[in-house]
Amino acid sequence: MEELKLTKEWDKTFPLSSKVNHQKVSFYNRYGITLAADLYMPKGKPAKLPALAVCGPFGAVKEQASGLYAQIMAEQGFLTIAFDPSFTGESGGFPRNVASPDINTEDFQAAVDYLVTRDDIDPEKIGIIGICGWAGMAINAAAIDTRIKATVASTMYDMSRVIANGYFDSEDSQKARQEKRRALNNQRTLDYKNKSYQLAGGVIDPLPADAPFYVKDYYDYYKTARGYHARSLNSNQGWNVTSALSFLNMPILSYASEIESAVLLIHGTKAHSCYFSKDAYKKLKGDNKELLLIEGAVHTDLYDKVDVIPFAKITDFFRKNLNL
Repeated sequence: MEELKLTKEWDKTFPLSSKVNHQKVSFYNRYGITLAADLYMPKGKPAKLPALAVCGPFGAVKEQASGLYAQIMAEQGFLTIAFDPSFTGESGGFPRNVASPDINTEDFQAAVDYLVTRDDIDPEKIGIIGICGWAGMAINAAAIDTRIKATVASTMYDMSRVIANGYFDSEDSQKARQEKRRALNNQRTLDYKNKSYQLAGGVIDPLPADAPFYVKDYYDYYKTARGYHARSLNSNQGWNVTSALSFLNMPILSYASEIESAVLLIHGTKAHSCYFSKDAYKKLKGDNKELLLIEGAVHTDLYDKVDVIPFAKITDFFRKNLNL
């Protein structure tokens, strides 16, 4: 495995809980990329624990929202890992700042590989949590990985849909997509000539007075003391521009209707992104699928607002569907 340089100090956007033990771990995916993760374990644990893998939001790192979710779920009795996706944060892979619908779905499966082979977890009691863009990846992983027994998708984005169709499907036409393809492939040519990858830029800073509300919402999290992190793409220079190419060509929810395990989608009613969860829910079949709408919540409220995120519901969902 690629040797990673993992920070030793506590550098999260949230304090360490006195109810859990924490350590850094690493594992690899089937593309040979080594992934970095924070492992949270409840103190006074039994011999075998149920386990959860957590990732997201899109452009964030494990020191932000996913780590918070993982730590709180560890307090509830789960062994949890919050991991950085390939090419980002403390995880390996080159070039940096790349997203891929295939590789990032694989990252969730690699996390399951790691968990299922630990001696201290029950391999029949594994779930995943995806936040924002990684909620879509989590649903995609649940569609292919039968080892995943339950999935929570929080404040979900369907990244392939928003990149291909624009927000609210306002660019859903062959002409609009062809313009994107042309621009992105021209950027590929420039990148190759320059021997470097143009970055798209993170959340805009300084914030324009006339910025749309969702941009202000992201700024309030990624660019302030509330959620800023030095390794976060959204807090800094963002993804490689050409990362968008593969999402134009590869819809991630094609087989969502064939998921047989339990899925809980959670979204705020005032989130600009709420339509992603509503439409994903329509694709899911069976009586073990649920959509929970949080009245008045905006998109980033479900990143870190512990009084808004329904952790009691999430805990009950996993306990029920992991047969605890």
